[in-house]
Amino acid sequence: MIRPMTEEDWAQVWPFWDEIVQAGETYAYPLDLTSEQARALWTVPPPGQTVVLEEDGTILGSATMGPNRPGRGSHVGTASFMVSGAARGKGVGRRLGEHVVQWHRDAGFRAIQFNAVVETNEAAVHLWQALGFRIIGTVPEAFDSRAHGLVGLHVMLLPLVEG
Repeated sequence: MIRPMTEEDWAQVWPFWDEIVQAGETYAYPLDLTSEQARALWTVPPPGQTVVLEEDGTILGSATMGPNRPGRGSHVGTASFMVSGAARGKGVGRRLGEHVVQWHRDAGFRAIQFNAVVETNEAAVHLWQALGFRIIGTVPEAFDSRAHGLVGLHVMLLPLVEG
């Protein structure tokens, strides 16, 4: 079940959120964030939304979604995703991705733009391409990967309307 994240859910999201950030392979968040600071960064206020994917009382992943930019750029959405280590490779990211795409369609967004997909995060790049996103540019050496050093960040786009 995918549903809006509640304040109580953070206790389950924080451990995998922090693990992913500390791994240094996919997000450029500061490494010294407290749980409260991280929650403030991850929780998106309206008109956006933060959701969790829960099965049998266990939160397996979370996603944020909403406008990529305010004002005159608010017709293009964006999103971020975190999946717990125990749930990787089990379709959680795909289910969250499909949910996010439909949420943006239902909300009337014209496109979804991912601003910073680490090029060495092959699973994510493959998933987003499978969902119809295309790489529209890569900023060389924009991310300092713990394992690979300086690598590129892809900007990916999924048009939601023709024209």
